[in-house]
Amino acid sequence: MAGEFETIRNIAERVATTHGVELVEVELKGGGKARTLRITIDKPEGVTHEDCANVSREVSTVLDVEDAVPGGSYTLEVSSPGLDRTLRPQDYPRFIGSRIKVMTREPVNGNRHFDGRLESVENGRLSLETVSGKKKPKPGHAPQGQKVEVELANIEKANLVPEI
Repeated sequence: MAGEFETIRNIAERVATTHGVELVEVELKGGGKARTLRITIDKPEGVTHEDCANVSREVSTVLDVEDAVPGGSYTLEVSSPGLDRTLRPQDYPRFIGSRIKVMTREPVNGNRHFDGRLESVENGRLSLETVSGKKKPKPGHAPQGQKVEVELANIEKANLVPEI
């Protein structure tokens, strides 16, 4: 299965590149006729519906021609990472100035949960100023208005916070 998944991932990567988008993630879930192949794509100016449709059409064609999905039956979904996307280390510079939530592996200043505006990313660390809608933060969450530096290697999970 690992070799088959790599084949699928390579096809998705090749197609994404030809359409000028970045392959963010490939997931193959379920079994039998209930399998779903999820492909997530992105680009700096944002993914359009047309980008998703073009990648979906071509990936589907190539997968079918190469018979790359064992068992043959699957549902293909192609989408953007979404408003509350999970951030990868290479994403941080692009989202400087944005509000993010960060959970660390080890506490920083006694806290593991931070909600703040990303200020900078330098030398393997990100800097943010915490914000909060709560008057009193939960235990383990940083208080509002605190400047925090977190080593990228200490980040367990980080997500964008949609600001609508």
